[in-house]
Amino acid sequence: MKKIISIMTLWLGTAVLGTSCSDVVDLTPSDRFSPETVWSTTETADSYLIGLYSIFGSNTEFYTGSYTSPKLTDAYSDILKSTAWDKYNHNYNSSLFQEAAFNSNSAGAFECWGAHYGRIRRENEFLKDAPSYGHKFGDDWLKIRIAEARFCRAYAYFLLCRVYGGVILRTEVDGPAENDKARSTEAECWDFIITELKELAPDLPTEWDSDNLGRATQKSAYALLSRVALYAERWDVAAQAARDAEKAGGKLDLSGYGKVFTSGIDNPEICFAVDFDSNIIKHSLDAYLRPSGDSELGKQVYSGFAPTSELVDSYEMADGTPFSWSTHGADPYSNREPRFYATILYNGASWMGRKIESYVGGKDGYKDYENAGAAGTTVTGYYLRKYLTDGDKSWVTNDSGQYWILIRYAEVLLNKAEALAMEDWSKHSTEALKALNDVRSRVGLGARITADKDEFLKYVRHERMVELAGEGLRYWDLRRWRLAEEVIHDKNVHGVKITRQNDGSFTYEQVDADGGHKRIFYERYYHFAIPLSERSNNKLCDNNTGWN
Repeated sequence: MKKIISIMTLWLGTAVLGTSCSDVVDLTPSDRFSPETVWSTTETADSYLIGLYSIFGSNTEFYTGSYTSPKLTDAYSDILKSTAWDKYNHNYNSSLFQEAAFNSNSAGAFECWGAHYGRIRRENEFLKDAPSYGHKFGDDWLKIRIAEARFCRAYAYFLLCRVYGGVILRTEVDGPAENDKARSTEAECWDFIITELKELAPDLPTEWDSDNLGRATQKSAYALLSRVALYAERWDVAAQAARDAEKAGGKLDLSGYGKVFTSGIDNPEICFAVDFDSNIIKHSLDAYLRPSGDSELGKQVYSGFAPTSELVDSYEMADGTPFSWSTHGADPYSNREPRFYATILYNGASWMGRKIESYVGGKDGYKDYENAGAAGTTVTGYYLRKYLTDGDKSWVTNDSGQYWILIRYAEVLLNKAEALAMEDWSKHSTEALKALNDVRSRVGLGARITADKDEFLKYVRHERMVELAGEGLRYWDLRRWRLAEEVIHDKNVHGVKITRQNDGSFTYEQVDADGGHKRIFYERYYHFAIPLSERSNNKLCDNNTGWN
Protein backbone atom coordinates (compact mmCIF):
# COMPACT_ATOMS: atom_id res chain seq x y z
CA MET A 1 0.00 0.00 0.00
CA LYS A 2 2.99 2.38 0.24
CA LYS A 3 2.75 3.23 -3.45
CA ILE A 4 -0.97 3.87 -3.16
CA ILE A 5 -0.35 6.24 -0.26
CA SER A 6 2.23 8.02 -2.41
CA ILE A 7 -0.28 8.33 -5.24
CA MET A 8 -2.88 9.86 -2.97
CA THR A 9 -0.35 12.24 -1.46
CA LEU A 10 0.56 13.38 -4.94
CA TRP A 11 -3.08 14.22 -5.66
CA LEU A 12 -2.65 17.06 -3.19
CA GLY A 13 -0.03 18.56 -5.50
CA THR A 14 3.08 17.04 -3.95
CA ALA A 15 5.68 14.58 -5.14
CA VAL A 16 7.25 11.83 -3.11
CA LEU A 17 11.01 11.81 -3.46
CA GLY A 18 12.73 8.82 -1.96
CA THR A 19 11.28 5.78 -0.32
CA SER A 20 9.63 7.42 2.67
CA CYS A 21 5.99 8.47 2.38
CA SER A 22 6.72 11.46 4.61
CA ASP A 23 9.39 12.93 2.32
CA VAL A 24 7.17 15.24 0.27
CA VAL A 25 7.93 18.46 -1.55
CA ASP A 26 5.79 20.91 -3.47
CA LEU A 27 5.18 19.93 -7.09
CA THR A 28 3.71 23.29 -8.14
CA PRO A 29 4.97 24.63 -10.49
CA SER A 30 5.83 21.47 -12.39
CA ASP A 31 9.27 22.75 -13.45
CA ARG A 32 10.42 23.11 -9.83
CA PHE A 33 12.62 20.04 -10.27
CA SER A 34 15.36 19.74 -12.83
CA PRO A 35 15.30 16.68 -15.11
CA GLU A 36 18.46 15.51 -13.36
CA THR A 37 16.60 15.46 -10.04
CA VAL A 38 13.48 13.77 -11.38
CA TRP A 39 15.51 11.09 -13.18
CA SER A 40 18.19 10.60 -10.52
CA THR A 41 16.77 7.24 -9.41
CA THR A 42 13.96 4.91 -10.39
CA GLU A 43 12.19 5.95 -7.18
CA THR A 44 12.24 9.68 -7.95
CA ALA A 45 11.24 9.11 -11.57
CA ASP A 46 8.38 6.86 -10.50
CA SER A 47 7.26 9.40 -7.92
CA TYR A 48 7.04 12.11 -10.55
CA LEU A 49 5.25 9.75 -12.93
CA ILE A 50 2.73 8.77 -10.26
CA GLY A 51 2.03 12.47 -9.84
CA LEU A 52 0.71 12.44 -13.42
CA TYR A 53 -2.00 10.04 -12.27
CA SER A 54 -3.62 12.99 -10.50
CA ILE A 55 -5.62 13.46 -13.72
CA PHE A 56 -7.67 10.50 -12.49
CA GLY A 57 -7.74 11.32 -8.78
CA SER A 58 -8.97 14.88 -9.18
CA ASN A 59 -11.57 13.96 -11.80
CA THR A 60 -13.48 11.25 -10.01
CA GLU A 61 -17.16 11.61 -9.22
CA PHE A 62 -16.26 11.60 -5.51
CA TYR A 63 -13.35 14.00 -5.21
CA THR A 64 -12.77 17.47 -6.66
CA GLY A 65 -9.23 18.15 -5.49
CA SER A 66 -10.33 19.44 -2.09
CA TYR A 67 -12.70 18.30 0.62
CA THR A 68 -15.94 19.46 -0.95
CA SER A 69 -19.17 17.89 -2.12
CA PRO A 70 -18.91 15.13 -4.73
CA LYS A 71 -19.66 15.95 -8.35
CA LEU A 72 -22.00 13.20 -9.49
CA THR A 73 -22.57 14.09 -13.13
CA ASP A 74 -25.57 11.78 -13.36
CA ALA A 75 -27.37 14.65 -11.61
CA TYR A 76 -27.16 16.59 -14.88
CA SER A 77 -29.23 13.83 -16.47
CA ASP A 78 -32.61 12.22 -15.90
CA ILE A 79 -31.60 9.56 -13.37
CA LEU A 80 -30.24 11.51 -10.39
CA LYS A 81 -31.60 14.66 -8.78
CA SER A 82 -29.58 17.20 -6.80
CA THR A 83 -31.64 18.16 -3.75
CA ALA A 84 -29.98 21.57 -3.39
CA TRP A 85 -30.44 24.76 -5.35
CA ASP A 86 -26.98 26.07 -6.26
CA LYS A 87 -25.60 25.40 -2.79
CA TYR A 88 -22.50 23.53 -1.56
CA ASN A 89 -20.96 24.15 -5.01
CA HIS A 90 -23.83 22.26 -6.66
CA ASN A 91 -24.33 23.58 -10.19
CA TYR A 92 -26.78 20.89 -11.24
CA ASN A 93 -30.13 22.62 -10.98
CA SER A 94 -28.86 26.00 -12.12
CA SER A 95 -27.26 24.30 -15.14
CA LEU A 96 -30.50 22.50 -15.94
CA PHE A 97 -32.87 25.43 -15.42
CA GLN A 98 -30.92 28.58 -16.33
CA GLU A 99 -29.70 29.62 -19.77
CA ALA A 100 -27.06 31.79 -18.10
CA ALA A 101 -25.33 28.68 -16.72
CA PHE A 102 -23.45 28.33 -20.01
CA ASN A 103 -22.22 31.18 -22.17
CA SER A 104 -19.95 31.98 -25.07
CA ASN A 105 -16.89 32.32 -22.85
CA SER A 106 -17.07 29.25 -20.64
CA ALA A 107 -18.39 25.70 -20.35
CA GLY A 108 -19.74 26.54 -16.91
CA ALA A 109 -19.89 23.54 -14.61
CA PHE A 110 -17.94 21.49 -17.19
CA GLU A 111 -15.10 23.97 -17.68
CA CYS A 112 -11.83 22.02 -17.69
CA TRP A 113 -9.66 23.53 -20.42
CA GLY A 114 -6.94 25.16 -18.33
CA ALA A 115 -6.64 22.36 -15.79
CA HIS A 116 -6.23 19.62 -18.37
CA TYR A 117 -3.79 21.52 -20.56
CA GLY A 118 -1.70 22.15 -17.48
CA ARG A 119 -1.55 18.41 -16.95
CA ILE A 120 -0.85 17.75 -20.62
CA ARG A 121 2.17 20.04 -20.43
CA ARG A 122 3.56 18.08 -17.48
CA GLU A 123 2.96 14.82 -19.34
CA ASN A 124 4.71 16.19 -22.41
CA GLU A 125 7.66 17.27 -20.28
CA PHE A 126 7.97 13.78 -18.86
CA LEU A 127 7.78 12.21 -22.32
CA LYS A 128 10.36 14.65 -23.70
CA ASP A 129 12.91 13.81 -21.00
CA ALA A 130 12.22 10.08 -20.73
CA PRO A 131 14.36 8.84 -23.66
CA SER A 132 17.39 10.94 -22.67
CA TYR A 133 17.37 10.35 -18.94
CA GLY A 134 15.52 7.07 -18.48
CA HIS A 135 17.50 4.73 -20.70
CA LYS A 136 19.92 4.02 -17.85
CA PHE A 137 17.13 2.18 -16.01
CA GLY A 138 16.62 -0.35 -18.78
CA ASP A 139 14.48 -0.46 -21.89
CA ASP A 140 11.66 -2.52 -20.36
CA TRP A 141 11.35 -0.28 -17.31
CA LEU A 142 11.33 2.84 -19.47
CA LYS A 143 8.85 1.47 -22.00
CA ILE A 144 6.26 0.90 -19.27
CA ARG A 145 6.70 4.40 -17.81
CA ILE A 146 6.35 6.07 -21.19
CA ALA A 147 3.16 4.07 -21.77
CA GLU A 148 1.79 5.19 -18.40
CA ALA A 149 2.44 8.86 -19.17
CA ARG A 150 0.77 8.52 -22.56
CA PHE A 151 -2.20 6.80 -20.87
CA CYS A 152 -2.61 9.80 -18.55
CA ARG A 153 -2.33 12.21 -21.49
CA ALA A 154 -4.86 10.24 -23.54
CA TYR A 155 -7.35 10.48 -20.68
CA ALA A 156 -6.81 14.24 -20.39
CA TYR A 157 -7.61 14.63 -24.09
CA PHE A 158 -10.65 12.38 -23.72
CA LEU A 159 -12.03 14.63 -20.98
CA LEU A 160 -11.42 17.69 -23.15
CA CYS A 161 -12.97 16.23 -26.28
CA ARG A 162 -16.19 15.09 -24.63
CA VAL A 163 -16.81 18.68 -23.49
CA TYR A 164 -15.50 20.74 -26.40
CA GLY A 165 -15.30 18.42 -29.42
CA GLY A 166 -12.24 19.45 -31.42
CA VAL A 167 -9.39 20.80 -29.26
CA ILE A 168 -5.77 21.83 -29.73
CA LEU A 169 -3.46 18.83 -29.98
CA ARG A 170 -0.25 19.71 -28.18
CA THR A 171 2.04 16.69 -28.13
CA GLU A 172 5.35 18.48 -27.55
CA VAL A 173 6.60 20.92 -24.94
CA ASP A 174 5.50 24.01 -26.82
CA GLY A 175 7.25 27.32 -26.37
CA PRO A 176 6.19 30.90 -27.19
CA ALA A 177 6.62 30.27 -30.91
CA GLU A 178 3.90 27.60 -30.76
CA ASN A 179 1.45 29.65 -28.74
CA ASP A 180 -0.91 30.32 -31.63
CA LYS A 181 -2.28 27.01 -32.82
CA ALA A 182 -5.62 26.08 -34.37
CA ARG A 183 -7.95 23.46 -33.00
CA SER A 184 -7.92 20.08 -34.71
CA THR A 185 -11.23 18.68 -35.88
CA GLU A 186 -13.16 16.47 -33.49
CA ALA A 187 -12.48 13.45 -35.71
CA GLU A 188 -8.75 14.19 -35.70
CA CYS A 189 -8.75 14.45 -31.91
CA TRP A 190 -10.56 11.14 -31.45
CA ASP A 191 -8.17 9.51 -33.92
CA PHE A 192 -5.21 10.83 -31.93
CA ILE A 193 -6.52 9.38 -28.65
CA ILE A 194 -7.36 6.07 -30.29
CA THR A 195 -3.92 5.80 -31.85
CA GLU A 196 -2.27 6.61 -28.54
CA LEU A 197 -4.21 3.94 -26.65
CA LYS A 198 -3.63 1.34 -29.35
CA GLU A 199 0.10 1.98 -29.32
CA LEU A 200 0.64 2.19 -25.57
CA ALA A 201 -1.57 -0.70 -24.46
CA PRO A 202 0.85 -3.55 -25.34
CA ASP A 203 3.66 -1.76 -23.47
CA LEU A 204 1.80 -1.78 -20.16
CA PRO A 205 2.05 -4.75 -17.79
CA THR A 206 -0.81 -7.22 -17.50
CA GLU A 207 -0.78 -6.61 -13.74
CA TRP A 208 1.12 -4.82 -10.98
CA ASP A 209 2.19 -6.09 -7.59
CA SER A 210 0.18 -5.21 -4.49
CA ASP A 211 2.30 -2.11 -3.77
CA ASN A 212 1.36 -0.64 -7.15
CA LEU A 213 -2.36 -1.31 -7.42
CA GLY A 214 -4.00 1.62 -9.15
CA ARG A 215 -1.47 1.94 -11.97
CA ALA A 216 -2.54 1.35 -15.55
CA THR A 217 -2.48 -2.12 -17.08
CA GLN A 218 -3.18 -3.49 -20.54
CA LYS A 219 -6.74 -4.17 -19.39
CA SER A 220 -7.07 -0.51 -18.36
CA ALA A 221 -5.94 0.78 -21.74
CA TYR A 222 -8.09 -1.55 -23.83
CA ALA A 223 -11.13 -0.87 -21.65
CA LEU A 224 -10.69 2.89 -21.98
CA LEU A 225 -10.15 2.46 -25.72
CA SER A 226 -13.50 0.69 -25.99
CA ARG A 227 -15.16 3.75 -24.42
CA VAL A 228 -13.26 6.35 -26.43
CA ALA A 229 -14.03 4.57 -29.70
CA LEU A 230 -17.77 4.76 -28.97
CA TYR A 231 -17.52 8.53 -28.71
CA ALA A 232 -15.59 8.56 -31.97
CA GLU A 233 -18.12 6.21 -33.58
CA ARG A 234 -15.26 3.94 -34.53
CA TRP A 235 -17.35 0.84 -34.02
CA ASP A 236 -14.80 -1.72 -35.21
CA VAL A 237 -12.16 -0.28 -32.89
CA ALA A 238 -14.50 -0.30 -29.89
CA ALA A 239 -15.50 -3.91 -30.48
CA GLN A 240 -11.93 -5.10 -30.91
CA ALA A 241 -10.77 -3.17 -27.86
CA ALA A 242 -13.44 -4.96 -25.81
CA ARG A 243 -12.16 -8.30 -27.07
CA ASP A 244 -8.61 -7.27 -26.21
CA ALA A 245 -9.70 -6.19 -22.72
CA GLU A 246 -11.08 -9.67 -22.16
CA LYS A 247 -7.83 -11.24 -23.34
CA ALA A 248 -5.97 -8.96 -20.93
CA GLY A 249 -8.00 -10.28 -17.99
CA GLY A 250 -11.37 -8.55 -18.15
CA LYS A 251 -14.19 -10.50 -16.51
CA LEU A 252 -17.42 -10.02 -14.61
CA ASP A 253 -17.53 -10.60 -10.87
CA LEU A 254 -20.02 -13.45 -10.75
CA SER A 255 -20.13 -13.45 -6.95
CA GLY A 256 -22.52 -10.51 -6.90
CA TYR A 257 -23.18 -7.14 -8.51
CA GLY A 258 -22.97 -5.15 -5.29
CA LYS A 259 -19.57 -6.57 -4.36
CA VAL A 260 -17.94 -4.77 -7.27
CA PHE A 261 -18.35 -1.49 -5.37
CA THR A 262 -17.32 -2.63 -1.91
CA SER A 263 -14.74 -5.44 -2.15
CA GLY A 264 -11.66 -3.39 -3.14
CA ILE A 265 -9.89 -2.19 -6.27
CA ASP A 266 -8.46 -5.64 -6.87
CA ASN A 267 -11.96 -6.89 -7.72
CA PRO A 268 -11.58 -8.83 -11.03
CA GLU A 269 -14.26 -6.75 -12.77
CA ILE A 270 -12.49 -3.45 -12.22
CA CYS A 271 -10.36 -2.41 -15.18
CA PHE A 272 -9.14 0.84 -13.63
CA ALA A 273 -9.98 2.54 -10.35
CA VAL A 274 -8.83 5.32 -8.05
CA ASP A 275 -8.26 4.22 -4.48
CA PHE A 276 -8.93 6.49 -1.53
CA ASP A 277 -8.11 6.24 2.16
CA SER A 278 -10.15 8.25 4.64
CA ASN A 279 -7.04 8.63 6.80
CA ILE A 280 -5.06 10.31 4.01
CA ILE A 281 -7.14 11.48 1.05
CA LYS A 282 -10.77 11.62 2.04
CA HIS A 283 -14.00 12.69 0.43
CA SER A 284 -17.53 13.32 1.62
CA LEU A 285 -19.60 10.77 -0.26
CA ASP A 286 -21.36 9.31 2.77
CA ALA A 287 -22.48 12.72 3.96
CA TYR A 288 -23.99 13.53 0.58
CA LEU A 289 -25.54 10.16 -0.28
CA ARG A 290 -26.78 8.72 2.98
CA PRO A 291 -30.44 9.03 3.99
CA SER A 292 -31.12 11.97 6.26
CA GLY A 293 -32.04 9.63 9.13
CA ASP A 294 -28.39 8.62 9.38
CA SER A 295 -27.68 12.01 10.94
CA GLU A 296 -28.67 10.38 14.24
CA LEU A 297 -25.36 8.46 14.06
CA GLY A 298 -23.55 11.62 15.11
CA LYS A 299 -22.68 13.55 11.94
CA GLN A 300 -24.79 15.79 9.73
CA VAL A 301 -25.98 14.17 6.52
CA TYR A 302 -26.85 16.47 3.62
CA SER A 303 -28.60 13.89 1.41
CA GLY A 304 -27.56 15.89 -1.61
CA PHE A 305 -28.50 13.41 -4.35
CA ALA A 306 -31.60 11.32 -4.94
CA PRO A 307 -32.41 8.76 -7.65
CA THR A 308 -35.38 9.72 -9.80
CA SER A 309 -38.44 7.68 -10.66
CA GLU A 310 -37.10 7.63 -14.22
CA LEU A 311 -34.28 5.43 -12.92
CA VAL A 312 -36.08 3.50 -10.18
CA ASP A 313 -39.01 2.51 -12.38
CA SER A 314 -36.61 1.24 -15.06
CA TYR A 315 -35.41 -1.66 -12.91
CA GLU A 316 -37.21 -4.82 -13.98
CA MET A 317 -38.95 -7.34 -11.83
CA ALA A 318 -36.92 -10.37 -10.78
CA ASP A 319 -38.48 -12.42 -13.57
CA GLY A 320 -37.40 -9.89 -16.19
CA THR A 321 -40.81 -8.33 -16.82
CA PRO A 322 -41.03 -4.53 -16.79
CA PHE A 323 -42.08 -2.77 -13.61
CA SER A 324 -45.43 -1.04 -13.80
CA TRP A 325 -47.17 1.08 -11.17
CA SER A 326 -50.54 -0.12 -12.42
CA THR A 327 -49.52 -3.75 -11.93
CA HIS A 328 -47.09 -3.60 -9.01
CA GLY A 329 -48.07 -0.34 -7.31
CA ALA A 330 -49.53 -1.94 -4.19
CA ASP A 331 -46.10 -3.39 -3.32
CA PRO A 332 -43.64 -1.58 -5.61
CA TYR A 333 -40.36 -2.61 -4.04
CA SER A 334 -40.74 -6.36 -3.75
CA ASN A 335 -39.42 -8.91 -6.26
CA ARG A 336 -37.25 -6.47 -8.18
CA GLU A 337 -34.02 -7.45 -9.92
CA PRO A 338 -30.78 -7.50 -7.84
CA ARG A 339 -29.34 -4.25 -9.19
CA PHE A 340 -32.33 -2.38 -7.81
CA TYR A 341 -31.53 -3.50 -4.26
CA ALA A 342 -27.80 -2.81 -4.69
CA THR A 343 -28.39 0.69 -6.06
CA ILE A 344 -31.52 2.14 -4.44
CA LEU A 345 -32.55 2.80 -0.85
CA TYR A 346 -36.35 2.87 -0.84
CA ASN A 347 -39.08 3.15 1.75
CA GLY A 348 -38.98 0.02 3.92
CA ALA A 349 -35.47 -1.07 2.89
CA SER A 350 -33.34 -2.58 5.65
CA TRP A 351 -30.53 -0.18 6.47
CA MET A 352 -28.19 0.35 9.43
CA GLY A 353 -30.28 -1.89 11.67
CA ARG A 354 -33.54 -0.12 10.88
CA LYS A 355 -36.03 0.42 8.07
CA ILE A 356 -35.82 3.38 5.68
CA GLU A 357 -38.68 5.82 6.28
CA SER A 358 -38.75 8.00 3.14
CA TYR A 359 -42.39 8.93 3.56
CA VAL A 360 -43.78 12.31 4.55
CA GLY A 361 -42.92 12.78 8.22
CA GLY A 362 -40.68 9.69 8.32
CA LYS A 363 -37.22 9.55 9.85
CA ASP A 364 -35.64 9.82 6.40
CA GLY A 365 -38.18 12.36 5.36
CA TYR A 366 -39.46 13.76 2.14
CA LYS A 367 -39.66 17.34 0.91
CA ASP A 368 -41.07 18.79 -2.26
CA TYR A 369 -38.19 20.24 -4.25
CA GLU A 370 -37.82 24.02 -4.12
CA ASN A 371 -35.40 26.30 -5.95
CA ALA A 372 -34.10 27.68 -2.68
CA GLY A 373 -31.44 26.41 -0.31
CA ALA A 374 -30.91 22.72 0.31
CA ALA A 375 -33.65 20.22 1.12
CA GLY A 376 -31.39 18.17 3.39
CA THR A 377 -33.45 15.10 2.59
CA THR A 378 -34.80 13.24 -0.40
CA VAL A 379 -37.02 15.08 -2.87
CA THR A 380 -37.82 11.92 -4.85
CA GLY A 381 -38.59 9.36 -2.14
CA TYR A 382 -35.32 7.51 -2.80
CA TYR A 383 -31.63 7.51 -1.87
CA LEU A 384 -28.62 6.16 -3.76
CA ARG A 385 -27.25 3.07 -2.04
CA LYS A 386 -24.46 2.19 -4.49
CA TYR A 387 -21.00 2.79 -2.91
CA LEU A 388 -22.40 2.86 0.64
CA THR A 389 -21.77 0.08 3.15
CA ASP A 390 -24.59 -1.05 5.41
CA GLY A 391 -23.46 -1.14 9.04
CA ASP A 392 -20.45 1.12 8.44
CA LYS A 393 -20.07 4.02 10.88
CA SER A 394 -16.42 4.88 10.23
CA TRP A 395 -17.39 7.87 8.05
CA VAL A 396 -18.71 9.65 11.14
CA THR A 397 -15.18 10.17 12.48
CA ASN A 398 -12.93 9.49 9.46
CA ASP A 399 -15.10 10.76 6.60
CA SER A 400 -15.28 8.67 3.43
CA GLY A 401 -12.72 6.56 1.59
CA GLN A 402 -14.67 4.63 -1.07
CA TYR A 403 -12.76 3.93 -4.27
CA TRP A 404 -13.92 5.31 -7.59
CA ILE A 405 -14.22 2.93 -10.53
CA LEU A 406 -13.22 4.69 -13.71
CA ILE A 407 -14.18 1.74 -15.90
CA ARG A 408 -15.20 -1.85 -15.29
CA TYR A 409 -15.74 -4.86 -17.47
CA ALA A 410 -19.56 -4.71 -17.46
CA GLU A 411 -19.30 -1.37 -19.25
CA VAL A 412 -16.79 -2.87 -21.67
CA LEU A 413 -19.31 -5.57 -22.56
CA LEU A 414 -22.01 -2.98 -23.14
CA ASN A 415 -19.59 -0.93 -25.22
CA LYS A 416 -18.95 -4.05 -27.27
CA ALA A 417 -22.65 -4.82 -27.70
CA GLU A 418 -23.42 -1.32 -28.95
CA ALA A 419 -20.38 -1.16 -31.23
CA LEU A 420 -21.11 -4.49 -32.86
CA ALA A 421 -24.70 -3.52 -33.56
CA MET A 422 -23.66 -0.20 -35.05
CA GLU A 423 -20.82 -1.69 -37.09
CA ASP A 424 -22.86 -4.43 -38.83
CA TRP A 425 -25.95 -5.80 -37.09
CA SER A 426 -26.58 -8.49 -39.68
CA LYS A 427 -23.05 -9.80 -39.24
CA HIS A 428 -22.52 -9.36 -35.51
CA SER A 429 -25.98 -9.74 -33.95
CA THR A 430 -25.12 -13.04 -32.22
CA GLU A 431 -21.94 -11.66 -30.63
CA ALA A 432 -23.70 -8.41 -29.71
CA LEU A 433 -26.57 -10.23 -28.00
CA LYS A 434 -24.14 -12.40 -26.07
CA ALA A 435 -22.27 -9.36 -24.72
CA LEU A 436 -25.54 -7.78 -23.59
CA ASN A 437 -26.90 -10.98 -22.11
CA ASP A 438 -23.69 -11.72 -20.22
CA VAL A 439 -24.36 -8.55 -18.23
CA ARG A 440 -27.98 -9.53 -17.62
CA SER A 441 -27.27 -13.13 -16.69
CA ARG A 442 -24.88 -12.02 -13.94
CA VAL A 443 -27.93 -10.69 -12.07
CA GLY A 444 -30.19 -13.58 -13.01
CA LEU A 445 -32.18 -11.86 -15.74
CA GLY A 446 -33.27 -13.71 -18.84
CA ALA A 447 -31.65 -13.22 -22.21
CA ARG A 448 -32.84 -10.59 -24.65
CA ILE A 449 -33.85 -12.00 -28.02
CA THR A 450 -34.43 -9.81 -31.05
CA ALA A 451 -33.67 -9.69 -34.74
CA ASP A 452 -34.22 -5.95 -34.94
CA LYS A 453 -31.25 -3.57 -34.59
CA ASP A 454 -33.28 -0.62 -33.30
CA GLU A 455 -34.93 -2.74 -30.64
CA PHE A 456 -31.54 -4.10 -29.61
CA LEU A 457 -30.11 -0.60 -29.24
CA LYS A 458 -33.04 0.29 -26.97
CA TYR A 459 -32.11 -2.72 -24.86
CA VAL A 460 -28.49 -1.54 -24.70
CA ARG A 461 -29.53 1.94 -23.61
CA HIS A 462 -31.80 0.52 -20.94
CA GLU A 463 -29.05 -1.76 -19.69
CA ARG A 464 -26.53 1.06 -19.49
CA MET A 465 -28.99 3.15 -17.48
CA VAL A 466 -29.59 0.56 -14.76
CA GLU A 467 -26.23 -1.26 -14.78
CA LEU A 468 -24.12 1.91 -14.65
CA ALA A 469 -26.43 4.15 -12.61
CA GLY A 470 -24.54 6.60 -10.43
CA GLU A 471 -21.23 5.90 -12.17
CA GLY A 472 -21.03 9.15 -14.13
CA LEU A 473 -21.88 7.91 -17.62
CA ARG A 474 -25.55 8.72 -18.20
CA TYR A 475 -25.19 12.42 -19.08
CA TRP A 476 -22.34 11.71 -21.48
CA ASP A 477 -24.20 8.77 -23.02
CA LEU A 478 -27.18 11.00 -23.77
CA ARG A 479 -24.85 13.51 -25.40
CA ARG A 480 -23.03 11.05 -27.63
CA TRP A 481 -26.32 9.40 -28.64
CA ARG A 482 -27.63 12.90 -29.49
CA LEU A 483 -30.61 12.11 -27.25
CA ALA A 484 -30.00 14.78 -24.62
CA GLU A 485 -32.43 17.22 -26.19
CA GLU A 486 -35.13 14.55 -26.33
CA VAL A 487 -34.59 13.30 -22.78
CA ILE A 488 -33.70 16.53 -20.97
CA HIS A 489 -34.98 19.59 -22.82
CA ASP A 490 -38.39 20.91 -21.73
CA LYS A 491 -38.81 17.89 -19.43
CA ASN A 492 -39.06 17.25 -15.70
CA VAL A 493 -37.84 14.37 -13.57
CA HIS A 494 -40.12 12.73 -11.06
CA GLY A 495 -40.21 11.16 -7.66
CA VAL A 496 -42.72 9.39 -5.49
CA LYS A 497 -44.39 11.11 -2.57
CA ILE A 498 -45.21 8.46 -0.02
CA THR A 499 -47.84 8.94 2.66
CA ARG A 500 -48.27 6.63 5.63
CA GLN A 501 -51.87 5.81 6.45
CA ASN A 502 -53.30 5.25 9.94
CA ASP A 503 -53.35 1.49 9.39
CA GLY A 504 -49.65 1.44 8.52
CA SER A 505 -50.12 1.08 4.78
CA PHE A 506 -48.69 3.51 2.25
CA THR A 507 -50.00 5.46 -0.70
CA TYR A 508 -47.71 6.47 -3.56
CA GLU A 509 -48.09 9.60 -5.67
CA GLN A 510 -45.87 10.32 -8.66
CA VAL A 511 -44.74 13.95 -8.43
CA ASP A 512 -42.65 16.47 -10.34
CA ALA A 513 -39.26 16.64 -8.62
CA ASP A 514 -38.14 19.82 -10.40
CA GLY A 515 -40.48 22.22 -8.62
CA GLY A 516 -42.45 22.93 -11.77
CA HIS A 517 -39.42 24.07 -13.75
CA LYS A 518 -38.65 22.82 -17.24
CA ARG A 519 -35.13 21.63 -17.96
CA ILE A 520 -32.90 23.08 -20.68
CA PHE A 521 -30.63 21.36 -23.16
CA TYR A 522 -30.04 23.14 -26.44
CA GLU A 523 -28.40 21.71 -29.54
CA ARG A 524 -25.33 23.91 -28.98
CA TYR A 525 -24.74 22.18 -25.63
CA TYR A 526 -23.29 19.17 -27.43
CA HIS A 527 -20.09 21.22 -27.78
CA PHE A 528 -19.53 23.84 -25.12
CA ALA A 529 -17.75 27.16 -25.65
CA ILE A 530 -13.98 27.40 -25.77
CA PRO A 531 -12.81 29.59 -22.85
CA LEU A 532 -12.33 33.26 -23.58
CA SER A 533 -8.88 33.08 -21.97
CA GLU A 534 -7.68 30.66 -24.65
CA ARG A 535 -9.23 32.56 -27.54
CA SER A 536 -7.80 35.84 -26.27
CA ASN A 537 -4.27 34.44 -26.05
CA ASN A 538 -4.34 32.24 -29.16
CA LYS A 539 -5.37 34.11 -32.28
CA LEU A 540 -5.82 30.87 -34.26
CA CYS A 541 -8.31 29.34 -31.81
CA ASP A 542 -11.95 29.79 -32.78
CA ASN A 543 -15.12 29.10 -30.80
CA ASN A 544 -17.63 26.33 -31.26
CA THR A 545 -20.71 26.83 -33.41
CA GLY A 546 -23.57 28.44 -31.55
CA TRP A 547 -21.37 30.30 -29.08
CA ASN A 548 -20.15 33.20 -31.18
